[in-house]
Amino acid sequence: MNDDALSWAATKIGPIARVRELRGGWTSTMLALTPETGEEVVLRLMTKEPWRTHGEGLVTRESDVQQMLAATTVPAPMSLALDAAGEHCGVAAHLMTLVPGEVDIDRVDEVSLTQLADWLAAIHAVEPTIEIRRYQSWAWKEKFAVPPWANQGHLWEDAFVLLGTEAPTYERRMIHRDFQHRNVLWCGEEISGVVDWVETSIGPAWLDVAHCCTNIAISHGSQPAQAFADAYVARTGCEPQPFYDVMDIVGFLPPPGRKGFVTGPVELARLEDWLRNRIGLQA
Repeated sequence: MNDDALSWAATKIGPIARVRELRGGWTSTMLALTPETGEEVVLRLMTKEPWRTHGEGLVTRESDVQQMLAATTVPAPMSLALDAAGEHCGVAAHLMTLVPGEVDIDRVDEVSLTQLADWLAAIHAVEPTIEIRRYQSWAWKEKFAVPPWANQGHLWEDAFVLLGTEAPTYERRMIHRDFQHRNVLWCGEEISGVVDWVETSIGPAWLDVAHCCTNIAISHGSQPAQAFADAYVARTGCEPQPFYDVMDIVGFLPPPGRKGFVTGPVELARLEDWLRNRIGLQA
């Protein structure tokens, strides 16, 4: 437990009666803090590399975006305080409100996927009132190597060739950039919040769709992933852009010498099957 961070948080919300760690948090340590008086809040601590190295920019972006979203209908947390440089906490830190709800990665029925698509469309409809960076591809050229577990190496080779061509044009939109079922909260049958705004960017709306699809495909297979893409198209009329689907899939490969996020044989097979699906659309 980071005592310096808790001491800093206490200067913002008063004495803290209870601390619990939130599950998830691939990039950060996420703590729910209960002050002696008042409601629970969340403290993000950028403790995990490589995000720790870039923590100041990430938490500053999240705070700025949350402040902007406070004037919209998007159910995001509200920024309360920032220690971007880690002057008090030792690492970049962001204190924000806690949005009620729970993560449920198994909600892939038609009604739930339609809700996901509706809220993603609402995010893409936001007209930014602050400067937001251009999106960054996570499909770095260092990742352009057929993974050793691949059963259909030619699919990956085709993907690398495709990503070596010029990206299609797109309408500039504000994108969440990590929109997926692990960053959506549910209360009962309704979505209550969208969290984790550190990667917010300006870019193609379909890149958000693609990232959510890849995550769904890894967890549940290609059919519900396709159902989510179809729900977004039905909601927005947006034309699918398989180039960005492939970009997102390749982004899940680890850089040389590092372990990837996806490691289980079943999940890896699903990732490759989803690539087969999207390469087929591009052909």
